[in-house]
Order: sequence, then structure tokens, then C-alpha cells
Amino acid sequence: MSAHKAAPRPASSGRIRIIGGIWRGRKLEVLDDPELRPSGDRVRETLFNWLQPWIDGARCLDLFAGTGVLGLEALSRGAAHATFVDRNPAAIALLERNIAALRADRLSVVRYDALAWLATTSPTPYDLVFVDPPFASDLLARALTILDAGWLAPHALVYVERGSGSGGEPWPDGLEVLRSGETRHVTYTLLRRAAPA
Repeated sequence: MSAHKAAPRPASSGRIRIIGGIWRGRKLEVLDDPELRPSGDRVRETLFNWLQPWIDGARCLDLFAGTGVLGLEALSRGAAHATFVDRNPAAIALLERNIAALRADRLSVVRYDALAWLATTSPTPYDLVFVDPPFASDLLARALTILDAGWLAPHALVYVERGSGSGGEPWPDGLEVLRSGETRHVTYTLLRRAAPA
């Protein structure tokens, strides 16, 4: 009998499907963690309908990636590259398992605190950024402020999710609302980097 034990597999509580592109219909395991809220099918379908003119060839950043479903959906639909950033080791382990199951490439996975990573890494401009932090935090406004300092390509798009009824809009001056929607639990907004005056 081997003295080595296999590393524990992160517990999954179900699956979520990719809804378009080359991996359409493929299911991803979802971590059993109350802090993770994978974007639902309806919201993602609306979002990627909005993004259709821009997704092909885009460089994407999935901050607070969790399941990574937004970045993987973007890759499925033709994005050139996606970077996934999350500090939760179990979420990263399950994300890497899902990536392996899809045989996905053109991506990088970073296990690090998202804000610390943005603050300590030399900025590389992205065309599309997904920002979906825990709702009960001030991370959204802080992330948007840092992103506006070198992380956004000209005319970049930034997608954010917040809890419904969460109050004022924390958008920095350099970002303008392109589209917005709301479900019972989530307000979702697509922002665009404003053209210089």
C-alpha cells in the first residue's frame, strides 16, 4: 500500500454550463462555498449578447474569478487570452480541474489576492475585464480605481456584478455605463472606458 495520499479534491456542489461557443453545453464543476456565486445562465447569456461585437480576439481579465465561468465563456466564444485571478486555493484547484477537462489553453491562472495582484504587478492593458467580488465588501470600487490606472486598453469594457439594491454607482470618472440589467438578486453592468475629452 502506498504511503502517499492523493491531494484532497475540492468539494463541488453542482455544475454550471457554458452557454455558447466551442464549449457550448459543457458543464463546469462548482465549488461548494457560500462566497461563490457563479453568474447564472440568464445573466451570462445577456452579457455575452452585449459583448458579441467585441469578444473575438479580446484579451480578458477575470478578477475574483471563482469558478472562472466568465473567462471560460469568453475563451469559448473566441477571446484570444484570459487571465484568472483568485486567492481561494480550493477555487483555483477546481478551476484548474475544469480547465484540464476542457483542454483549454490561451490562459493563465494566478492564485493571489486580486487587489494586491493589481497593485504589485506591472499593468498590462486588457480589452475586457470581469469584476465580480463578494457583494458584502468594498472590493468593487477599489478594484475599478486600480484598473483605471493602466490596466484598461483604449475603449476597454468592464463588466461588474453587484447585489440588487446596493445603492450608488461607484464608477470612476474614466468609465461610462454602456448597458445595465437587474435580476432579483443581482445588478449587472457593462462599462466602457470613456474616450478622452
